[in-house]
Amino acid sequence: MIRLESVTYTYDPKTVYKSDAVKNISLEIDKNEYAGIIGHTGSGKSTLVQLFNGLMKPSSGHVFYDEKDIWGEGYDRRALRSHVGLVFQYPEHQFFEATVFEDVCFGPKNLKLSEEEVKNRAVRSLKDTGVPESIFFKSPFEISGGLKRRVAIAGVLAMEPEVLILDEPAAGLDPKGKREILGLISDLHKKRGITVILVSHSMEDIAEYTDRLIVLNKGEKVFDGSTREVFLHYKELEKMSLAAPQVTYIMHALKEKGLDTDVSAITVEEAKRSVLEALRRCCRC
Repeated sequence: MIRLESVTYTYDPKTVYKSDAVKNISLEIDKNEYAGIIGHTGSGKSTLVQLFNGLMKPSSGHVFYDEKDIWGEGYDRRALRSHVGLVFQYPEHQFFEATVFEDVCFGPKNLKLSEEEVKNRAVRSLKDTGVPESIFFKSPFEISGGLKRRVAIAGVLAMEPEVLILDEPAAGLDPKGKREILGLISDLHKKRGITVILVSHSMEDIAEYTDRLIVLNKGEKVFDGSTREVFLHYKELEKMSLAAPQVTYIMHALKEKGLDTDVSAITVEEAKRSVLEALRRCCRC
């Protein structure tokens, strides 16, 4: 769905402060993928996702959506942003309407839809994100942090995007709120068939939810493969000030102690099954 061809983005290109935020990146995001993007602060993650939907224009290279160059002559980038939705970190800071319902209606209204269709989309998106009807007509500034995040995501979903990009969607939430938001995104991926791109600093969240992982370092793509395969390179990730899920280190430590565990396990559930099976084999011996 999204394809980047040798894309570079340079900040302050004609000054002494010139800096390449993204360097010569080529990649493809396929339909129905759940992909993760990781990298230390300043690695180019936020710049990259803003290139995906045309909020930034590449200094060189090409960005395609459905095989059309989004910076080609006559391309409608405003329409593109209804197909590729981007939820920024702390999206609730962008609320400005008087009620939750009006805020979620704002995007569909700009698509010049009928009033009935706008309302239908808003209701459907609010329900899909688990927002109770009792707060539809409350001020978005008077509800809890977790609900604010749900409302913000509903506002993007009301545009009915085919791709949903989320930049640290659980930032600032308590553990319960974090689990609920990430579970919600996973459900939307399955229920609506939306392609999801998740930017996160949490290796546990990346391991739990994504199928594919892209690693950036100093603006360059270093790894791009299945999440499980990428985390096998945990020592290389450490050199980039990154890490693997804690489970990865435990499984390697057990292996070094002589227990025949699966070092490719990246979630607690996978690790539990592997350790139990290894212990059963030991008992049989």
